[in-house]
Amino acid sequence: MTTATVLRSLERALLAAGLALAIWCGAVLLDAHFVAQMPLPDPPKAAAASAPVASVTPGVVIGLTPIAGSWVARLDAPSVRLSATVLEGSDDATLARGAGHIEDTPFPGQPGNIGIAGHRDTTFRAVRNLHVGDPLELTTSDWIYRYLITKAFIVEPEDVYVLDPGDGPMLTLVTCYPFTYVGHAPHRYILQAALVDQVARIQGAGKAGEAGMARQ
Repeated sequence: MTTATVLRSLERALLAAGLALAIWCGAVLLDAHFVAQMPLPDPPKAAAASAPVASVTPGVVIGLTPIAGSWVARLDAPSVRLSATVLEGSDDATLARGAGHIEDTPFPGQPGNIGIAGHRDTTFRAVRNLHVGDPLELTTSDWIYRYLITKAFIVEPEDVYVLDPGDGPMLTLVTCYPFTYVGHAPHRYILQAALVDQVARIQGAGKAGEAGMARQ
C-alpha cells in the first residue's frame, strides 16, 4: 500500500468522523431547542377547582416521582429574560437538554429547599446577570410559585449544604463558576430565593389562567 493510498484512506476516515460529529452536535442542539420550547401543560379546569384557592393544596402528588428527564416545571427570571424548562435529574445528559431538578430535593409545592441546576454557558447563561432582589417564577401544571432572590455566593462542589432546608420554602439555583472558565469550572455559583407567593393556574379564570392568590 502506497503512502498516497494511506493518506487518502486517512482523509476519508477523518471526513467521516467529522461528519458524524457534526450530525451528533446538530442533534444535541436540536433536542435542547425542543426542550426549551416545551409548552406548559394545560392548567386544571375551573370546574374542577370548586374549592377556594387558599384551601387547595399546591404542588405535586406526594409519593409520585417523575422519571429522569421528564418535565417538572418552567423557570422564569423576567429581569434577564431567562426562561428554562426544568427536567427531572441533574446528570450530564439531562443538563445538556435543559435545567435539571436536583435529585432528593423537594418538588415545587413541597416544603423545603428546591434545587435546580443548569450549565453556565447554555441554559443558565443569564444567571450571571441576576442580583439579590430579582424575581424568579417556577410554574408547574397547576401553580405558579413566585420567589425573590435573597443570596448570591460562591462555594466548592462538595458544599452540598446549600441544598439544606431553610427557614421557609425556598429555591436554590446552582451553576458552575467562573462563568468564563474554559473547561470544567472549579467552583459553583449559588442563587437562593425565598417564596413570596403562589398563584393557582385554572383554565378560564383570567388572562393568564390564574385564579386568586394564596400568600405564604
